[in-house]
Amino acid sequence: MEWLFVVAAVVVVFAVLLSWTAGRVDRLHHRVNSARAGLETQLMHRSGAALELAASGLVDPARSLLLLDAAHEARASDQPDRELAESDLSQALVAALGDQDEIARLQEDPEARDLLTELGNACRKVELARRFHNDVVSSALALRRNAVVRWFRLAGHAEMPSTVELDDSWPPTLP
Repeated sequence: MEWLFVVAAVVVVFAVLLSWTAGRVDRLHHRVNSARAGLETQLMHRSGAALELAASGLVDPARSLLLLDAAHEARASDQPDRELAESDLSQALVAALGDQDEIARLQEDPEARDLLTELGNACRKVELARRFHNDVVSSALALRRNAVVRWFRLAGHAEMPSTVELDDSWPPTLP
């Protein structure tokens, strides 16, 4: 009779462990979704700041056209092509705003200084949001590789999260 209580206790402890692990998987998936939404917001803010600078008439027409095209493509891209379009925007920002003398000339204008500061802040926030997202995804993937999670299908039908791989470099000349 005593062995029945021991078996019941082991089963209860195991069930509690499974429930706790399933809750942890669920919380990590919610964090992945929140981090992804934050990253999307920052990417939209960065492309908006690039569009605003390009449309301001403060940069020369060639740089303006380069920024307008890249920012528009980044905003209009669907998910499979989004990372490539965002990387193209990063490269366009570096190409258009990489000249220290041009940035120094633009900094003399208060309106341009504000736009450049906003763009620089947006670029930094994209970099941080992407890092945060990829860290959360790495944690979720590590937990989902756990044998108990796989055997008992504790992730349910949730999609396997994936990292965002894009070039989030930005011109070092931005304030």
